[in-house]
Amino acid sequence: MNSNASLLSRITQTPGQCGGRPCIRGMRIRVTDILEMLAENVSVDEILEDFPDLELADVQACLLFAARRTDFPRLTA
Repeated sequence: MNSNASLLSRITQTPGQCGGRPCIRGMRIRVTDILEMLAENVSVDEILEDFPDLELADVQACLLFAARRTDFPRLTA
């Protein structure tokens, strides 16, 4: 199994590529594209078939990236 750091290293942000949005391994496949497909109930197997350059760890990296971006501390009084 991949470590979290190893998975997150698959997510790249390059100025001028896809508007600077997070992509997978420098390719023009945006993290949001993969997340939206998963939200639309497209299976991981289907995604991997549609994008032959992707690997399972890339999809896992997208999920981990999204999880980290939404982990906000809750402020309590």
